[in-house]
Amino acid sequence: MIKHKAIMIGAGLANMAAAVYLIQEAHWQGDQITFYSLDDHGSNDGAPTVDTVDEYWNKNHPMENTKGYVARGGRMLNYRTYVDLMDLLSRIPSATEPGLTAEEDTRQFDAQHRTFDKARLMEGGIGIIQAGHLGLNNTDRLLLTKLIMMPDSEEEKLDNVSIADYFKDDPHMFQTNFWYMWETTFAFRTQSSAQELRRYMHMMIYEFTQIEHLVGVNRTRYNQFESIMLPLINYLKEQGCKIILNRRVTAFEFKDTAMTDEITVTGLTILNTETDDEEHVTVDDDTAIFFTNGSITDSATQGDFDHAAVENMDYGAAASLWKQATEHFYNLGNPDKFFADRSASEWVSFTLTTKDHLLLNEIERITTQVPGNALNSFMSTQPITALGQKDVMMSIVVHHQPHFTTQKPNETVLWGYFLYPRRYGEFVNKPYIEMTGKEMALELIGQLAKVDPGPGNIRDHQDEIMASIINNIPVYMPYASALFNNRAKVDRPDVIPAHSTNLAFTGEFAEQPFQMVFTEQSAVRSGEIAAYHFTGIPMSHLVKTPRYDKDIKTLMHATKKMFE
Repeated sequence: MIKHKAIMIGAGLANMAAAVYLIQEAHWQGDQITFYSLDDHGSNDGAPTVDTVDEYWNKNHPMENTKGYVARGGRMLNYRTYVDLMDLLSRIPSATEPGLTAEEDTRQFDAQHRTFDKARLMEGGIGIIQAGHLGLNNTDRLLLTKLIMMPDSEEEKLDNVSIADYFKDDPHMFQTNFWYMWETTFAFRTQSSAQELRRYMHMMIYEFTQIEHLVGVNRTRYNQFESIMLPLINYLKEQGCKIILNRRVTAFEFKDTAMTDEITVTGLTILNTETDDEEHVTVDDDTAIFFTNGSITDSATQGDFDHAAVENMDYGAAASLWKQATEHFYNLGNPDKFFADRSASEWVSFTLTTKDHLLLNEIERITTQVPGNALNSFMSTQPITALGQKDVMMSIVVHHQPHFTTQKPNETVLWGYFLYPRRYGEFVNKPYIEMTGKEMALELIGQLAKVDPGPGNIRDHQDEIMASIINNIPVYMPYASALFNNRAKVDRPDVIPAHSTNLAFTGEFAEQPFQMVFTEQSAVRSGEIAAYHFTGIPMSHLVKTPRYDKDIKTLMHATKKMFE
């Protein structure tokens, strides 16, 4: 079972983490590790727009305006829970701060720019909602308590139970400040998995007491590509790892066995996406395969200021390969649960770049907070859900500036997203998925105008703000919330499936005890587990995961918060 070479399918955070642990804990040389991937940023991205136009998913969707910056998504860190991520970052140098590790860089920046969100929820006619009042009734509290108290051994009771199913007799839950904040902080939807909600309630239970201010949120100095992925890429290249991009692995070859009960990869078929040539790689007995079997940014497409993002119907590169593997073996999960129903998982996001700080200053005035303080979500004016209830229309993150190392001092970059892209805007009468960057900017100004406390109103500056926009990049992501899709526990493969001799699954679509997905924590840990398995390092050496759900003091604080 011990291996001395590795092929990484996918160059996202999980596999790069695995490579670091192979080098530092198993004492491999970098040239023993080869990556094949479409790109090298995974879902921890951020780039000048011009650098993204030739990437695999954008090639057939040319952009007229390639100015400004784009980040398809953004994920918040949490030191208390993301212990494996922080361990990983402590092992590599920062890409931007000489003399610091990537962990020291992040901790130093975060200590100087603490999060305290003053305007987590905003509503027309009210302005900033006092969201510390969670709005729960006794039925809400009872059902949440049952989730929190459910032991790990009973988690399978929530197999194929959606959040809507779990609260089917309690529609009031979806009218609470708690739900509005939870769905937009973590990107849950009513059709998402109740099993996954339970894991979040367990791992993030201490956030219950501070969710309206997000004081537990930590941020990187710059976008997550420059602050997390680039340090990893630099380190692994210096160690001699081979990172081969513009490659899509399209098929596994498996060893034939009499009972089909041994999972051994013997070869890979790979498409060179630059030349359209097909390549073949033989996998010998000494090589382990680390496969990131799903990506939330697969099939994502970009628009620009005058064009909406065109929907790409591709099933996804990673998921397609995963599905091909499941046709050979019964115990590798069910990718269709995550990738066959994009209505349960799709988002639209936007990255807006301006040539001055007028919009930034207006947002600061309206929200009463400086840039970098997390997340502002705007409530609808009218009921918009299937239950006839109000909900969040859109959310924005105004980063500490600059958000990119090449960003000019006079420029502003901010990010926003629509969790339900088929809904219609309140100020632009079309679905978000059909909006251009210009129309999304107008919708944003409309939402800000609706909650503007005065004196004056942001609409007084609308023409100036629109003239200041360098670009606004809409991004359609069909699988952005796929990892939360309703499913059973067996629908994700184990990191090391039973009877696997050389294949590991890494990333957000691999099953790990207790870990919650959509976090850098679970991604890193999956790579760490796989690296230790194939090199004989005892699992007792894994970074210890804290269990705040078993801490009496934390549970008491959460119980008290439920009644506010």
